[in-house]
Amino acid sequence: MTLRVSNDRPEPDQLLDDIAEYVVHGEVVSMEAYETARLCLMDTIGCGLLALRYPECAKHIGPIVLGTIVPNGARIPGTMIQTDPVTAAFSIGCMIRWLDYNDTWLAAEWGHPSDNLGGILAAADYVSRKSIAEGKPPLTMRDVLTAMIKAHEIQGVLALENSFNRVGLDHVILVKVATSAVVAHMLGGTKNEIMNAVSNAWLDGHPLRTYRHAPNTGPRKSWAAGDATSRGVRLALMAIKGEAGYPSALSTPGWGFYDVLFHGKPLTLNRSFGSYVMENVLFKVSFPAEFHAQTAVECAMQLHPFVKDRLEDIDHIKLTTHESALRIIDKTGPLHNPADRDHCLQYMVAIALLYGTLTADHYEDTAAKDPRIDALRQRMVTIEEKRYSLDYLDESKRSIANAVQVLFKDHTATDPIEVEYPIGHRRRRAEALPLLQQKFESNVMSRLPAKQAEEIFKLMSSGERLSQTPVQAFTDLFAI
Repeated sequence: MTLRVSNDRPEPDQLLDDIAEYVVHGEVVSMEAYETARLCLMDTIGCGLLALRYPECAKHIGPIVLGTIVPNGARIPGTMIQTDPVTAAFSIGCMIRWLDYNDTWLAAEWGHPSDNLGGILAAADYVSRKSIAEGKPPLTMRDVLTAMIKAHEIQGVLALENSFNRVGLDHVILVKVATSAVVAHMLGGTKNEIMNAVSNAWLDGHPLRTYRHAPNTGPRKSWAAGDATSRGVRLALMAIKGEAGYPSALSTPGWGFYDVLFHGKPLTLNRSFGSYVMENVLFKVSFPAEFHAQTAVECAMQLHPFVKDRLEDIDHIKLTTHESALRIIDKTGPLHNPADRDHCLQYMVAIALLYGTLTADHYEDTAAKDPRIDALRQRMVTIEEKRYSLDYLDESKRSIANAVQVLFKDHTATDPIEVEYPIGHRRRRAEALPLLQQKFESNVMSRLPAKQAEEIFKLMSSGERLSQTPVQAFTDLFAI
């Protein structure tokens, strides 16, 4: 007996409709969200420019076929390259994420909502240059900031209650979904076309977290978001050309995302889309460290003066942390590359204890040869503090707490140093702002001449002036 399946086209999944409705009709009224988006844009672009110093990043930048010329193409900041928006999105996304040094969102799922800027900026630049060629007005940076707020919100709200990592999927799935939605709108897509793009994003093959975890941690984690945001741009472009969508991509029995990849559970939203995520996003201000280790590194830097001359006297080092840190960055054994090291709690703490600082260069092979690093790692003990784990998930706190204590062979010990909220947290935003500005200026100066950099600093310092700037004029400022 054959079981007949109805071929009646279902109504779109509610989540597809909610995302498209928000993108098309959601109004962002929060001035705090726009101001934070300006800071996020500033920090994200700066981190991308700094990453171009590293050959392993630079090799991924630009068209696959050298010399490809794209009329009205999108610029890649820090270069003279102008290419198609899909390739530009990959390149910008790769630069942004390479050093793991800009904003972060932590909830049931982790991620970096600024990864969407790769697709947003590339698409906005392409649309603006194309519009000018056709005698139409370009997009402005206000449009970019709005798209950033909405992409942050889509990715971040989906991450609040839904853990993709627990089913083995990498968080960049949410970059693909958010980018496809906001870019389809930026390209002029209707609500239905936006749903088509987003449905295809959910249907895509999704990356496994293998490249983020021992024993396989590797550099793909640094270009995975570029891959995801560029895929979002491609799917948006296809939807605008009339490519069909799949209304029950999530919920269709047996074949949908929920049944195939999410153990049959529907995704849940505990709040409607607004501007919550951008307002509460976390910045990495002082050093490039996987965010679950940020407060641990702060603790270790405070302890540096007390241990730097007593390294041989150390008996053991107690790292008190939260469950997510233990699951992601608690590592023993050899570390094989910079991507492995910047996701190792013990390595980051060891560097901070030894040097009183932590920079991207400390993850490179030359720095890693210091035998004292592994000697310290071998003396570290990690312990979960249940309160830290609970406060990490508490929506009213969202702490990322760690504590470090060094115990010596003569039975003396340092005081335990505890930091619950990293300097990039919303609760410490005022403290972070001048340091974030200094970081941006230093990153820009690492790539661009002083006169050009000064023009950028003046523009970025004024939210009103920045908002009114045509997108192509903004990206031209970063060409070299």
